[in-house]
Amino acid sequence: MSPRLSVVVPIYNVERYLQECLDSIAAQTFEDFECVLVDDGSTDGSAAIAEAYAAKDTRFRLVQQENKGLGAARNTGWRHLAPGTEYLTFVDSDDTLPTGAYQLMVSTLDETGSDFVAGNALRLRVAGLFPSHGHRRAFAESRLRTHVREVPGLVTDRTAWNKVYRRSFFDAAGVLYPEGILYEDAKSVDVLSEPIYHWRVRESGDLSITQVKTDPRGVIDRVRSIELVREWLLARTEPEYREFLRSYDHNTLVEELPMFFWSVPDGDRVYRAAYQEHVSRLLRAIGVERIDGLPAQLRLKYRLTLANRMERFVAVQRLHRQVRNLRSRRAAA
Repeated sequence: MSPRLSVVVPIYNVERYLQECLDSIAAQTFEDFECVLVDDGSTDGSAAIAEAYAAKDTRFRLVQQENKGLGAARNTGWRHLAPGTEYLTFVDSDDTLPTGAYQLMVSTLDETGSDFVAGNALRLRVAGLFPSHGHRRAFAESRLRTHVREVPGLVTDRTAWNKVYRRSFFDAAGVLYPEGILYEDAKSVDVLSEPIYHWRVRESGDLSITQVKTDPRGVIDRVRSIELVREWLLARTEPEYREFLRSYDHNTLVEELPMFFWSVPDGDRVYRAAYQEHVSRLLRAIGVERIDGLPAQLRLKYRLTLANRMERFVAVQRLHRQVRNLRSRRAAA
């Protein structure tokens, strides 16, 4: 008999964090799951850790492939699921989960019959767990059997790992991992204010693709993901979706795009060129006049981006980084 839940974990060069991630999955109070580990061509010891874990716990199994990127690794995991599993979820291999996460999410779907459930997240730092500002709006309160029309803030939630999908719903979306909005496609979704995921902030060493990483694919994929949601909102004819779009664009300007600011000083010429090209395209689509109403620091950085004055941008960002670090040291003293 197939397990009820399939967990897919894409793995790439995370030997420092992988054991903790897999331990948090193995410790789930909901035990009826399989875990497909997809080694995406790691060059460190990640594959050996995954192989050892699969050898000691039969719920885990390892699939290996040449490096193809995060989305492709998720799709590979999807292709290797056991037939007949009822639910599907994804975990990034440097993150962790509270022990009751899947018990809560599966029991919620059992009760409601919704197409998927999405939960709140906490940022995992060396100093402990802290709220995720990117999730605070959409997950301020729990709502069962809801829809994006009732909770417009859900359009800002594009992370894969804070959800458990009904397998039949996900499979109907096709083999390519959906990078755009899923909320409209669902008849109903469940939203949980309780944190069900610990999203790591890497404070030393190599950095993940969802943080301040200097792989150009990170900024290219994130901007394209934002554009897909905008295209969907623009295609809607209902009047309320104009306000949804305005709210979504504001969130993009004040929360989404500023996450890339911190990586620009560390990036090489290729990364900086990718940032300038793709962020500028998105800014022009949103409307450069929207920049005028933003706080002074954001206005300055967006104007420098549009003008392709990247050396000046780097100097400004480094200064802001120094100021922030100084304030952090003073606060800790």
